[in-house]
Amino acid sequence: MNVRRLHAALAAVLLGVAGIAIADSVPRDTSHAEIMRGRYLVEAGDCAACHTADGGQPFAGNRGVPTPFGTIYSSNLTPDDDTGIGTWSDEDFWRAMHDGVSRDGRHLYPAFPYPWYTKLSHDDVLAIKAYLDTLPAVRSVARAPELPLPLRWRGSLAVWNALFFKEGEFVPDPSRSAEWNRGAYLVEGLGHCGACHSPKNVLGGVKRGDRFEGGMGEGWFATSLRRSRGEGLGDWSADEIVAYLKTGANDRARAMGPMAEVVEHSTRHLSDADLHAIAVYLKDLPGDDGAAHAQQASTDHDVLTRGRLVYLDQCAGCHMENGEGVAGVFPPIKGNTGLHASDTTSLARLVLEGAHSARTPDKPEGFAMPGFAGKLSDRDVADVLTYVRASFGNGAGPVETSKIASVRKSLHEAP
Repeated sequence: MNVRRLHAALAAVLLGVAGIAIADSVPRDTSHAEIMRGRYLVEAGDCAACHTADGGQPFAGNRGVPTPFGTIYSSNLTPDDDTGIGTWSDEDFWRAMHDGVSRDGRHLYPAFPYPWYTKLSHDDVLAIKAYLDTLPAVRSVARAPELPLPLRWRGSLAVWNALFFKEGEFVPDPSRSAEWNRGAYLVEGLGHCGACHSPKNVLGGVKRGDRFEGGMGEGWFATSLRRSRGEGLGDWSADEIVAYLKTGANDRARAMGPMAEVVEHSTRHLSDADLHAIAVYLKDLPGDDGAAHAQQASTDHDVLTRGRLVYLDQCAGCHMENGEGVAGVFPPIKGNTGLHASDTTSLARLVLEGAHSARTPDKPEGFAMPGFAGKLSDRDVADVLTYVRASFGNGAGPVETSKIASVRKSLHEAP
Protein backbone atom coordinates (compact mmCIF):
# COMPACT_ATOMS: atom_id res chain seq x y z
CA MET A 1 0.00 0.00 0.00
CA ASN A 2 1.26 3.49 -0.84
CA VAL A 3 1.97 5.07 2.58
CA ARG A 4 2.12 8.58 1.17
CA ARG A 5 -1.32 8.13 -0.39
CA LEU A 6 -2.70 6.81 2.91
CA HIS A 7 -1.33 9.82 4.79
CA ALA A 8 -2.84 12.15 2.19
CA ALA A 9 -6.22 10.46 2.51
CA LEU A 10 -6.15 10.78 6.32
CA ALA A 11 -5.18 14.42 6.02
CA ALA A 12 -8.08 15.04 3.63
CA VAL A 13 -10.51 13.48 6.12
CA LEU A 14 -9.14 15.59 8.99
CA LEU A 15 -9.24 18.80 7.00
CA GLY A 16 -12.70 18.01 5.60
CA VAL A 17 -14.82 20.88 4.43
CA ALA A 18 -12.41 23.45 5.79
CA GLY A 19 -9.72 22.43 3.35
CA ILE A 20 -12.14 22.55 0.43
CA ALA A 21 -13.46 25.92 1.49
CA ILE A 22 -9.94 27.36 1.55
CA ALA A 23 -9.19 25.97 -1.92
CA ASP A 24 -12.49 27.18 -3.33
CA SER A 25 -11.99 30.67 -1.91
CA VAL A 26 -9.40 31.34 -4.62
CA PRO A 27 -11.20 33.18 -7.45
CA ARG A 28 -11.42 31.12 -10.63
CA ASP A 29 -10.89 32.72 -14.03
CA THR A 30 -14.25 32.60 -15.83
CA SER A 31 -13.36 34.92 -18.68
CA HIS A 32 -14.47 34.10 -22.21
CA ALA A 33 -10.88 33.30 -23.14
CA GLU A 34 -10.57 30.82 -20.26
CA ILE A 35 -13.87 29.17 -21.13
CA MET A 36 -12.75 28.78 -24.74
CA ARG A 37 -9.48 27.31 -23.49
CA GLY A 38 -11.51 24.86 -21.46
CA ARG A 39 -13.53 23.94 -24.51
CA TYR A 40 -10.34 23.20 -26.42
CA LEU A 41 -9.11 20.99 -23.59
CA VAL A 42 -12.45 19.15 -23.47
CA GLU A 43 -12.10 18.47 -27.19
CA ALA A 44 -8.50 17.34 -26.73
CA GLY A 45 -9.68 14.95 -24.01
CA ASP A 46 -12.42 13.50 -26.26
CA CYS A 47 -14.96 13.95 -23.48
CA ALA A 48 -18.00 14.22 -25.74
CA ALA A 49 -17.50 10.79 -27.30
CA CYS A 50 -17.98 8.87 -24.06
CA HIS A 51 -20.31 11.28 -22.27
CA THR A 52 -22.91 11.52 -25.04
CA ALA A 53 -25.30 8.62 -25.53
CA ASP A 54 -26.61 7.72 -28.98
CA GLY A 55 -29.49 10.11 -29.57
CA GLY A 56 -28.83 11.83 -26.24
CA GLN A 57 -27.94 15.38 -25.29
CA PRO A 58 -24.25 16.36 -25.50
CA PHE A 59 -22.32 15.56 -22.31
CA ALA A 60 -25.43 14.24 -20.53
CA GLY A 61 -23.84 10.80 -20.10
CA ASN A 62 -25.43 7.35 -20.08
CA ARG A 63 -23.43 6.07 -23.00
CA GLY A 64 -22.58 2.42 -22.44
CA VAL A 65 -18.83 1.81 -22.33
CA PRO A 66 -18.08 -1.88 -22.89
CA THR A 67 -15.31 -3.42 -20.78
CA PRO A 68 -14.13 -7.02 -20.38
CA PHE A 69 -16.05 -7.10 -17.08
CA GLY A 70 -19.37 -5.62 -18.19
CA THR A 71 -20.89 -2.33 -19.31
CA ILE A 72 -20.30 0.93 -17.46
CA TYR A 73 -22.44 3.98 -18.22
CA SER A 74 -20.86 7.41 -18.41
CA SER A 75 -21.84 10.19 -16.04
CA ASN A 76 -23.62 13.47 -16.70
CA LEU A 77 -21.15 16.35 -17.15
CA THR A 78 -23.74 19.08 -17.59
CA PRO A 79 -24.35 21.54 -14.70
CA ASP A 80 -27.62 19.94 -13.61
CA ASP A 81 -27.82 20.17 -9.81
CA ASP A 82 -29.44 16.78 -9.23
CA THR A 83 -27.92 14.49 -11.84
CA GLY A 84 -24.89 16.36 -13.16
CA ILE A 85 -22.04 18.41 -11.73
CA GLY A 86 -24.00 21.58 -11.01
CA THR A 87 -23.26 21.47 -7.28
CA TRP A 88 -19.66 20.28 -7.66
CA SER A 89 -16.97 22.62 -6.43
CA ASP A 90 -13.75 23.10 -8.36
CA GLU A 91 -11.97 20.88 -5.87
CA ASP A 92 -14.66 18.20 -6.22
CA PHE A 93 -13.95 18.18 -9.93
CA TRP A 94 -10.18 18.22 -9.40
CA ARG A 95 -10.43 15.23 -7.10
CA ALA A 96 -12.39 13.26 -9.70
CA MET A 97 -9.92 14.08 -12.45
CA HIS A 98 -6.78 13.70 -10.37
CA ASP A 99 -7.66 10.96 -7.88
CA GLY A 100 -10.60 9.13 -9.47
CA VAL A 101 -12.95 9.91 -6.57
CA SER A 102 -16.46 11.33 -6.99
CA ARG A 103 -17.96 14.19 -4.99
CA ASP A 104 -19.68 11.74 -2.66
CA GLY A 105 -16.42 9.90 -1.96
CA ARG A 106 -17.11 6.89 -4.17
CA HIS A 107 -14.27 5.58 -6.30
CA LEU A 108 -14.80 6.05 -10.03
CA TYR A 109 -14.33 3.15 -12.40
CA PRO A 110 -11.14 3.47 -14.49
CA ALA A 111 -13.24 3.29 -17.65
CA PHE A 112 -13.19 7.01 -16.84
CA PRO A 113 -9.52 7.58 -17.67
CA TYR A 114 -8.41 9.26 -14.45
CA PRO A 115 -5.20 7.16 -14.52
CA TRP A 116 -4.30 9.45 -17.45
CA TYR A 117 -6.14 12.64 -16.48
CA THR A 118 -4.22 12.69 -13.20
CA LYS A 119 -1.35 14.19 -15.23
CA LEU A 120 -3.35 17.33 -16.04
CA SER A 121 -2.33 20.59 -14.45
CA HIS A 122 -4.62 22.18 -11.88
CA ASP A 123 -5.16 25.19 -14.17
CA ASP A 124 -6.22 22.98 -17.07
CA VAL A 125 -8.69 21.06 -14.89
CA LEU A 126 -10.26 24.32 -13.72
CA ALA A 127 -10.50 25.56 -17.31
CA ILE A 128 -12.32 22.36 -18.25
CA LYS A 129 -14.73 22.87 -15.35
CA ALA A 130 -15.26 26.50 -16.40
CA TYR A 131 -16.37 25.35 -19.84
CA LEU A 132 -18.58 22.51 -18.59
CA ASP A 133 -20.34 24.97 -16.28
CA THR A 134 -21.53 26.92 -19.35
CA LEU A 135 -23.31 23.93 -20.92
CA PRO A 136 -27.11 23.68 -20.80
CA ALA A 137 -28.15 21.72 -17.72
CA VAL A 138 -29.70 18.38 -18.67
CA ARG A 139 -31.42 16.06 -16.23
CA SER A 140 -30.05 12.57 -16.90
CA VAL A 141 -29.89 9.95 -14.18
CA ALA A 142 -26.91 7.66 -14.69
CA ARG A 143 -27.69 3.99 -15.20
CA ALA A 144 -26.14 1.54 -12.79
CA PRO A 145 -23.11 -0.34 -14.10
CA GLU A 146 -23.78 -3.85 -15.34
CA LEU A 147 -20.98 -5.60 -13.49
CA PRO A 148 -20.72 -8.77 -11.44
CA LEU A 149 -19.87 -8.82 -7.76
CA PRO A 150 -17.47 -7.80 -6.30
CA LEU A 151 -16.91 -5.18 -9.01
CA ARG A 152 -20.25 -3.52 -8.24
CA TRP A 153 -18.78 -2.72 -4.82
CA ARG A 154 -16.89 0.52 -5.32
CA GLY A 155 -14.61 -0.20 -2.41
CA SER A 156 -12.89 -2.86 -4.51
CA LEU A 157 -11.46 -0.04 -6.62
CA ALA A 158 -9.29 1.08 -3.72
CA VAL A 159 -7.38 -2.17 -4.14
CA TRP A 160 -7.20 -1.65 -7.92
CA ASN A 161 -5.84 1.87 -7.41
CA ALA A 162 -3.21 0.64 -4.96
CA LEU A 163 -2.04 -1.88 -7.53
CA PHE A 164 -2.25 0.02 -10.80
CA PHE A 165 -2.87 3.75 -10.27
CA LYS A 166 -0.10 6.28 -9.84
CA GLU A 167 -1.45 9.77 -9.25
CA GLY A 168 0.50 12.89 -10.05
CA GLU A 169 0.68 15.81 -12.45
CA PHE A 170 2.85 15.66 -15.55
CA VAL A 171 6.45 16.67 -14.92
CA PRO A 172 8.24 18.01 -18.02
CA ASP A 173 11.54 16.44 -18.98
CA PRO A 174 14.09 19.31 -18.98
CA SER A 175 16.34 17.37 -21.36
CA ARG A 176 13.62 17.40 -24.03
CA SER A 177 12.23 20.16 -26.23
CA ALA A 178 9.11 22.12 -25.37
CA GLU A 179 7.37 20.48 -28.34
CA TRP A 180 8.26 16.97 -27.14
CA ASN A 181 6.97 17.78 -23.64
CA ARG A 182 3.74 19.19 -25.05
CA GLY A 183 3.26 16.01 -27.07
CA ALA A 184 3.96 13.89 -23.99
CA TYR A 185 1.41 15.88 -21.97
CA LEU A 186 -1.26 15.35 -24.62
CA VAL A 187 -0.54 11.67 -25.32
CA GLU A 188 0.14 10.55 -21.75
CA GLY A 189 -2.48 12.74 -20.13
CA LEU A 190 -5.33 14.56 -21.80
CA GLY A 191 -5.48 12.37 -24.91
CA HIS A 192 -5.22 9.16 -22.81
CA CYS A 193 -4.04 7.32 -25.92
CA GLY A 194 -2.63 4.45 -23.90
CA ALA A 195 -6.05 3.64 -22.45
CA CYS A 196 -6.83 1.81 -25.69
CA HIS A 197 -3.44 1.39 -27.32
CA SER A 198 -1.83 -0.50 -24.41
CA PRO A 199 -2.17 -4.15 -23.39
CA LYS A 200 -3.94 -4.85 -20.07
CA ASN A 201 -3.58 -7.52 -17.45
CA VAL A 202 -6.44 -9.73 -16.26
CA LEU A 203 -7.60 -7.01 -13.85
CA GLY A 204 -7.66 -4.32 -16.51
CA GLY A 205 -4.47 -2.57 -15.43
CA VAL A 206 -2.13 -1.30 -18.14
CA LYS A 207 1.05 -3.34 -18.53
CA ARG A 208 3.31 -0.36 -18.03
CA GLY A 209 6.38 -1.96 -19.57
CA ASP A 210 4.39 -2.58 -22.77
CA ARG A 211 2.60 0.76 -23.01
CA PHE A 212 1.44 1.74 -26.49
CA GLU A 213 2.16 -1.71 -27.95
CA GLY A 214 -1.52 -2.16 -28.83
CA GLY A 215 -4.54 -3.19 -26.78
CA MET A 216 -8.28 -3.64 -26.62
CA GLY A 217 -10.67 -0.73 -26.29
CA GLU A 218 -14.48 -0.87 -26.55
CA GLY A 219 -14.31 -4.27 -28.21
CA TRP A 220 -11.79 -3.20 -30.87
CA PHE A 221 -8.05 -3.80 -31.02
CA ALA A 222 -6.12 -0.53 -31.15
CA THR A 223 -2.81 -1.14 -32.91
CA SER A 224 0.65 -0.28 -31.64
CA LEU A 225 1.73 3.36 -31.55
CA ARG A 226 5.39 2.51 -31.16
CA ARG A 227 7.85 3.14 -33.96
CA SER A 228 8.31 -0.54 -34.71
CA ARG A 229 7.90 -1.50 -38.33
CA GLY A 230 5.00 -3.62 -39.48
CA GLU A 231 2.20 -3.03 -36.99
CA GLY A 232 3.57 0.18 -35.48
CA LEU A 233 4.30 3.68 -36.74
CA GLY A 234 7.86 2.95 -37.84
CA ASP A 235 7.21 3.86 -41.49
CA TRP A 236 4.87 6.76 -40.76
CA SER A 237 6.28 10.26 -41.01
CA ALA A 238 5.29 12.98 -38.55
CA ASP A 239 3.33 14.69 -41.33
CA GLU A 240 1.39 11.48 -42.03
CA ILE A 241 0.45 11.21 -38.36
CA VAL A 242 -0.70 14.84 -38.35
CA ALA A 243 -2.79 14.31 -41.50
CA TYR A 244 -4.41 11.19 -40.05
CA LEU A 245 -5.35 12.92 -36.78
CA LYS A 246 -6.50 16.11 -38.51
CA THR A 247 -8.49 14.69 -41.42
CA GLY A 248 -9.08 11.05 -40.49
CA ALA A 249 -7.09 9.76 -43.44
CA ASN A 250 -3.74 9.67 -45.15
CA ASP A 251 -2.35 7.61 -48.00
CA ARG A 252 -1.81 4.69 -45.62
CA ALA A 253 -5.08 4.41 -43.68
CA ARG A 254 -8.49 5.83 -42.79
CA ALA A 255 -9.77 6.16 -39.23
CA MET A 256 -12.67 3.77 -38.62
CA GLY A 257 -14.47 2.31 -35.64
CA PRO A 258 -13.74 4.02 -32.30
CA MET A 259 -10.79 5.87 -33.85
CA ALA A 260 -13.18 7.61 -36.24
CA GLU A 261 -14.97 9.03 -33.19
CA VAL A 262 -11.67 10.15 -31.70
CA VAL A 263 -10.88 12.08 -34.87
CA GLU A 264 -14.38 13.55 -35.23
CA HIS A 265 -14.81 14.61 -31.60
CA SER A 266 -11.24 15.32 -30.65
CA THR A 267 -8.11 15.40 -32.76
CA ARG A 268 -9.53 17.29 -35.75
CA HIS A 269 -10.12 20.24 -33.42
CA LEU A 270 -6.51 20.44 -32.27
CA SER A 271 -4.08 23.02 -33.54
CA ASP A 272 -1.46 22.01 -36.07
CA ALA A 273 1.19 22.77 -33.45
CA ASP A 274 -0.38 20.35 -30.95
CA LEU A 275 -0.85 17.67 -33.58
CA HIS A 276 2.78 17.96 -34.61
CA ALA A 277 3.83 17.78 -30.96
CA ILE A 278 1.84 14.54 -30.63
CA ALA A 279 3.56 13.18 -33.74
CA VAL A 280 7.00 14.14 -32.43
CA TYR A 281 6.33 12.34 -29.15
CA LEU A 282 4.88 9.22 -30.79
CA LYS A 283 7.81 8.97 -33.19
CA ASP A 284 10.13 9.01 -30.18
CA LEU A 285 8.44 6.14 -28.35
CA PRO A 286 10.74 3.13 -28.00
CA GLY A 287 10.48 0.60 -30.79
CA ASP A 288 12.35 -2.24 -32.34
CA ASP A 289 13.15 -3.65 -35.76
CA GLY A 290 10.02 -5.80 -35.64
CA ALA A 291 11.87 -8.99 -34.77
CA ALA A 292 10.22 -9.22 -31.36
CA HIS A 293 6.78 -9.29 -32.97
CA ALA A 294 7.66 -10.98 -36.26
CA GLN A 295 4.85 -12.95 -37.84
CA GLN A 296 5.08 -15.76 -40.35
CA ALA A 297 2.74 -15.20 -43.29
CA SER A 298 0.68 -18.16 -44.42
CA THR A 299 2.05 -20.35 -47.21
CA ASP A 300 -1.01 -22.60 -47.32
CA HIS A 301 -1.77 -22.73 -51.05
CA ASP A 302 -5.41 -23.76 -50.63
CA VAL A 303 -6.18 -21.02 -48.09
CA LEU A 304 -4.43 -18.33 -50.15
CA THR A 305 -6.20 -19.42 -53.33
CA ARG A 306 -9.62 -19.33 -51.65
CA GLY A 307 -8.78 -15.99 -50.06
CA ARG A 308 -7.68 -14.47 -53.36
CA LEU A 309 -10.98 -15.48 -54.98
CA VAL A 310 -12.94 -13.84 -52.16
CA TYR A 311 -10.78 -10.73 -52.46
CA LEU A 312 -11.29 -10.43 -56.21
CA ASP A 313 -15.02 -10.96 -55.86
CA GLN A 314 -15.76 -8.77 -52.83
CA CYS A 315 -12.84 -6.39 -52.18
CA ALA A 316 -10.96 -5.50 -55.36
CA GLY A 317 -13.68 -3.12 -56.55
CA CYS A 318 -12.60 -0.61 -53.89
CA HIS A 319 -9.12 -1.69 -52.85
CA MET A 320 -8.07 -2.55 -56.42
CA GLU A 321 -6.74 -5.83 -57.74
CA ASN A 322 -3.19 -4.67 -57.01
CA GLY A 323 -4.09 -3.77 -53.42
CA GLU A 324 -3.15 -0.11 -53.84
CA GLY A 325 -6.63 1.27 -53.18
CA VAL A 326 -7.64 4.72 -54.38
CA ALA A 327 -5.57 7.56 -52.94
CA GLY A 328 -7.59 9.69 -50.56
CA VAL A 329 -10.67 7.48 -50.94
CA PHE A 330 -10.15 3.78 -50.29
CA PRO A 331 -7.14 2.85 -48.15
CA PRO A 332 -4.51 0.55 -49.63
CA ILE A 333 -4.12 -3.08 -48.68
CA LYS A 334 -0.49 -2.92 -49.75
CA GLY A 335 1.75 -2.02 -46.82
CA ASN A 336 -1.21 -1.24 -44.53
CA THR A 337 0.12 -1.33 -40.96
CA GLY A 338 -3.35 -2.09 -39.58
CA LEU A 339 -3.34 -5.38 -41.45
CA HIS A 340 -0.26 -6.41 -39.47
CA ALA A 341 -2.09 -6.19 -36.14
CA SER A 342 -1.02 -8.89 -33.72
CA ASP A 343 -4.68 -9.20 -32.65
CA THR A 344 -7.10 -9.51 -35.57
CA THR A 345 -10.28 -8.58 -33.69
CA SER A 346 -10.68 -5.21 -35.42
CA LEU A 347 -9.99 -6.68 -38.85
CA ALA A 348 -12.66 -9.31 -38.25
CA ARG A 349 -15.12 -6.64 -37.07
CA LEU A 350 -14.45 -4.48 -40.11
CA VAL A 351 -15.22 -7.32 -42.50
CA LEU A 352 -18.20 -8.68 -40.57
CA GLU A 353 -20.05 -5.52 -39.54
CA GLY A 354 -18.32 -2.77 -41.51
CA ALA A 355 -17.69 0.73 -40.17
CA HIS A 356 -17.89 4.38 -41.14
CA SER A 357 -14.72 6.35 -41.62
CA ALA A 358 -14.20 9.66 -39.84
CA ARG A 359 -16.09 12.58 -41.33
CA THR A 360 -14.15 15.86 -41.07
CA PRO A 361 -14.17 19.22 -42.91
CA ASP A 362 -11.18 18.00 -44.94
CA LYS A 363 -12.75 14.58 -45.60
CA PRO A 364 -16.51 15.21 -45.46
CA GLU A 365 -17.52 12.22 -47.58
CA GLY A 366 -17.52 9.75 -44.68
CA PHE A 367 -16.92 6.64 -46.75
CA ALA A 368 -18.02 3.40 -45.15
CA MET A 369 -16.74 -0.15 -45.22
CA PRO A 370 -19.76 -2.40 -45.81
CA GLY A 371 -20.34 -5.40 -43.59
CA PHE A 372 -20.13 -8.89 -45.06
CA ALA A 373 -21.51 -10.95 -42.17
CA GLY A 374 -24.51 -11.98 -44.23
CA LYS A 375 -22.50 -12.77 -47.36
CA LEU A 376 -19.33 -14.47 -46.16
CA SER A 377 -18.88 -17.49 -43.94
CA ASP A 378 -16.37 -17.60 -41.10
CA ARG A 379 -14.00 -19.54 -43.35
CA ASP A 380 -14.42 -16.98 -46.16
CA VAL A 381 -13.52 -14.12 -43.82
CA ALA A 382 -10.57 -15.99 -42.34
CA ASP A 383 -9.32 -16.91 -45.81
CA VAL A 384 -9.52 -13.40 -47.25
CA LEU A 385 -7.85 -11.85 -44.20
CA THR A 386 -5.12 -14.48 -44.31
CA TYR A 387 -4.65 -13.69 -48.02
CA VAL A 388 -4.36 -9.92 -47.68
CA ARG A 389 -2.04 -10.28 -44.67
CA ALA A 390 0.26 -12.47 -46.77
CA SER A 391 0.04 -10.57 -50.08
CA PHE A 392 0.86 -7.17 -51.61
CA GLY A 393 4.13 -7.01 -49.73
CA ASN A 394 2.49 -7.69 -46.36
CA GLY A 395 3.91 -10.30 -44.03
CA ALA A 396 1.45 -10.94 -41.23
CA GLY A 397 0.29 -14.26 -39.85
CA PRO A 398 -2.80 -16.27 -40.80
CA VAL A 399 -6.25 -15.78 -39.30
CA GLU A 400 -8.05 -18.79 -37.89
CA THR A 401 -11.69 -19.54 -38.63
CA SER A 402 -12.26 -19.93 -34.88
CA LYS A 403 -11.22 -16.28 -34.39
CA ILE A 404 -13.85 -15.09 -36.86
CA ALA A 405 -16.49 -17.28 -35.20
CA SER A 406 -15.59 -15.83 -31.81
CA VAL A 407 -15.86 -12.24 -33.03
CA ARG A 408 -19.14 -12.92 -34.82
CA LYS A 409 -20.54 -14.42 -31.62
CA SER A 410 -19.44 -11.40 -29.57
CA LEU A 411 -21.18 -9.03 -32.03
CA HIS A 412 -24.43 -10.97 -31.67
CA GLU A 413 -24.15 -10.78 -27.88
CA ALA A 414 -23.33 -7.06 -27.77
CA PRO A 415 -26.01 -4.90 -26.10
